[in-house]
Amino acid sequence: MNWDSLSAFIDMGGRGAFVWGSYGVTLALIVAELWTLSQRRRDTLRRLSRLQQLNGDELNGNDSQSS
Repeated sequence: MNWDSLSAFIDMGGRGAFVWGSYGVTLALIVAELWTLSQRRRDTLRRLSRLQQLNGDELNGNDSQSS
């Protein structure tokens, strides 16, 4: 295809809304996936830190449940 101007390129022969809308939805989903992954990673690291602290307390005889 040969476009005469930027507006003709954006219009994509009358299919621009579908084409650019598809790109927009795809970009939004990729961003959402990356955000979700970063949230899960952060939560997992927090859980691991808590577990390590609990295990360290139990190994040192500082079991808070044995009072």
